[in-house]
Amino acid sequence: MGCRERATKDELLRLVVGSDSHGHPAVVPDPGGGAAGRGAHLHPTTACLDLAVRRKAFARALRVSGGPGLSSAPVAEHLAASTSTTSTSTTSSTISSTGDSEAVR
Repeated sequence: MGCRERATKDELLRLVVGSDSHGHPAVVPDPGGGAAGRGAHLHPTTACLDLAVRRKAFARALRVSGGPGLSSAPVAEHLAASTSTTSTSTTSSTISSTGDSEAVR
């Protein structure tokens, strides 16, 4: 939706219309793909999210009226959390593999 590149469904993050913590309409992530309603798919990267926000693609893809009031903050928070978890696990595995190789020498 943001970068318009094709990918398999497993590589994309499903998004649906829900509400944010204040009860306002928002685009929310549906990583399991089980939420009811119309969904749209996005690469799970901040670059793709930024492009979708800049193009105002959420309201069109999700067929929601009042698009400018639709917040994408929950998606940004989800991507930030998943990115920090991924980078932490990658860093720790790199450190452990480095530690193992030093122990062998």
